[in-house]
Amino acid sequence: MIDMLNTYEHEDAEVLVKSVREALPGVGVLIERAREASAPVVYVNDNFGRWRSHHGEILEAALAGRYADLVEPIAPDEESLFVVKARHSVFFETPLAYLLGQLDVHRVVLCGQVTEQCVLYSALDAHIRHLDVVVALDAVAHIDAGLADAALRMMERNMSAELHPSGEITFEDAPSN
Repeated sequence: MIDMLNTYEHEDAEVLVKSVREALPGVGVLIERAREASAPVVYVNDNFGRWRSHHGEILEAALAGRYADLVEPIAPDEESLFVVKARHSVFFETPLAYLLGQLDVHRVVLCGQVTEQCVLYSALDAHIRHLDVVVALDAVAHIDAGLADAALRMMERNMSAELHPSGEITFEDAPSN
């Protein structure tokens, strides 16, 4: 899950919030399906320049923000894993690749925000790491609908990403941890 713990205190927030509201049910479906299959649920979230923060503080800030209703339904549980990132890709200078290797993960299901930025760059970085990529079409949010559509087409064509609604994505190959 990419950048879903958000305070929405940034430029384009109002446009993004509308799209997040539409994507939220799909994100919830993915989390539920992954947890039922005992698949690891990994939250990878921007630290918003707060270099002394950890996942608990990021979650608390998002829940204290104006749009807590977008965070509460998809907040991490005790079993969720968390990686803090500072740039667009979930892999860039984070321990995510190592974590996925330790979990013997070969396929990632991406959801979150923003489709035309962080989701796109994360899909590319997953692809170049030889991970199979799945993007949940109804669980990604965008700022620019046209760019998001183009990004999804690029992921499918250039990265061999599978694009499916969240209800059609299975986790039967989940490692048992």
